[in-house]
Amino acid sequence: MTGINTELEIQAHALVDRVIDNARKRIVTDLGDTSESLSRPLSEIKTYDSLLYRETEEYEIPNIEWMTIEEFNIDLGTTKLDEFVKTWEYDNSWLYCIDFLREEDDKYCKKYRYQVRWSIPTRRKPVPRATACVYFTLEVSKIKPKTFPVSVYYVFESNRLVHQPGQSRFRDRWLKDTIDTKILVMDTVTF
Repeated sequence: MTGINTELEIQAHALVDRVIDNARKRIVTDLGDTSESLSRPLSEIKTYDSLLYRETEEYEIPNIEWMTIEEFNIDLGTTKLDEFVKTWEYDNSWLYCIDFLREEDDKYCKKYRYQVRWSIPTRRKPVPRATACVYFTLEVSKIKPKTFPVSVYYVFESNRLVHQPGQSRFRDRWLKDTIDTKILVMDTVTF
């Protein structure tokens, strides 16, 4: 039995190696055809590894100075969220509004929940078919010193990844994907 298992194992490894080699070759040829999107000339694209480890532009993720625990109030939270959202890079056609949702009182902190609702209204359709939301939480600690800043984190609707200001770069593609998904679902439902 061990001879058969060893032979099957060798065949499986050979098959996986062939699939990986073919995938690498395909990536090189596919990306080689669209060289305008790459940061270096086509002549430099020779191997899969050169594509994998290409240099990316340096980008500083914008952030703002958040208020301290002592300074916090609901209106200032809305103002600071507006200031933060304005640091994001997005197309001018996007509009947003910020709403305070609720306050949650935990043992060691108070959490203030906000919603930033995004849409792209047009002249033909001033009321958009779908919107995308970003949910912010401003966490005011009861045990940290009052001079510490408020903790801020946020999630995009239909995503689980928790973002923190200054840690991840905003992509308006995330909003578009949410809206496109909602429109697809609405198109499948008949009323």
